[in-house]
This record gives sequence, structure tokens and C-alpha cells, in this order.
Amino acid sequence: MMDQDILYFFNQHMDSLPLYEAFESSVKKEITDIRIKVQKTQISFYNRHLFACISFTKVRKKKDCPDNYIVITFGQNHKLESSRIDAASEPYPNRWTHHVLVSDINEIDDELMGWIKEAAAFSDKK
Repeated sequence: MMDQDILYFFNQHMDSLPLYEAFESSVKKEITDIRIKVQKTQISFYNRHLFACISFTKVRKKKDCPDNYIVITFGQNHKLESSRIDAASEPYPNRWTHHVLVSDINEIDDELMGWIKEAAAFSDKK
């Protein structure tokens, strides 16, 4: 049964909901003891601390965006070098925030989930 808050979050983006569902399912399989918090502009994933979130953050020009997508944001202690990273910034020394635009369920793969597991481990140590 889908949470009403999640349905409301995707109200304007219903075609992107299956991407979120696939991501949430993968996170729950890979990482134990998580909390999910639905906010106005993002859905946040926590262990002891925030380790990932889903949003519709603008990481590409509109003309370069697919019709349906989600942006997965996560932190690392280093900058990832990958063509899949749409944007990365270092808001604090040795704390890198990465944004990955996902428009196909197949993009929620071992590489992405490896980054998410690493982000969860990094946030759990803070």
C-alpha cells in the first residue's frame, strides 16, 4: 500500500513514481534500519543521519531532461568521477554531495546502489 504522502509528493509527476518505488525497494533490500521522511521538496532516507534523498532538483537544462525522472542525491567523503553524476559539490571539507538523474528503472543498478550503500555507511559514521 503506497503511503499517501508519497502519492501527494508525486502528484505532478505520477509517471516517475515507478522509479521511486524501484529505488525505495532497492534501498530497503540493501540497507537495514532506515527511516523515510516525505517532505515538501524531497523524500529523505535516514539511518542515524540523512544519507540519500529523491527530488526533482534541476540538475540539467529542461531541454536535456527526459519527461519522467527522479534525482537521487547522496553524500560521500570524496568526489565520484562518473559520467552518471550530473552535479557534485563540496559543501564542507571532505563531504561531497552528488546528484544523479535517473529516468529508467535499469539505471537503479549495482553501481548506483553501491554508491548509496557507501553513502549510508559514511552517514552512519558521522
